[in-house]
Amino acid sequence: MYDRFIRIVATGLGSGLSPFAPGTAGTLVGIPVYMVFSRFSWSLYLLSVVALSLFAVYVSHEAERVYNEKDPGRIVIDEIVGFQVTMFLVAPTVWHIFWGFIIFRVFDIIKPFPIRLCERKLPGGYGVVGDDIVAGIYGNIILLLLLRFVI
Repeated sequence: MYDRFIRIVATGLGSGLSPFAPGTAGTLVGIPVYMVFSRFSWSLYLLSVVALSLFAVYVSHEAERVYNEKDPGRIVIDEIVGFQVTMFLVAPTVWHIFWGFIIFRVFDIIKPFPIRLCERKLPGGYGVVGDDIVAGIYGNIILLLLLRFVI
């Protein structure tokens, strides 16, 4: 029962089992999570993302054990967290969500320095989630700059 719970949560309610682009499917699950979090004050949003991140580290660590594999692609709770980081301080409009989604996926896929380093060097769930948090930070900076000066 415990392992089943870990699988369900780690795969983003099964979205990570998608045969095509599981990380993208997992990020889509992050949108309704963002819609809930976006109603919070910025401080409660931040606290919620920190709590979700710690939970994701634990779940990812356990999922690696369950799947007997390091950072399997079906673990997407990290993408859900990373998207929440990207959307921090961003109003929940369709265009903001669209651009946040695109920008986060680009950073998560390309993994510029030090994103890939986090993935490789941090142990267990910290490595699984850490690279997505850094991708989310990069995404948030770029999104906020675009919203301020371009969009």
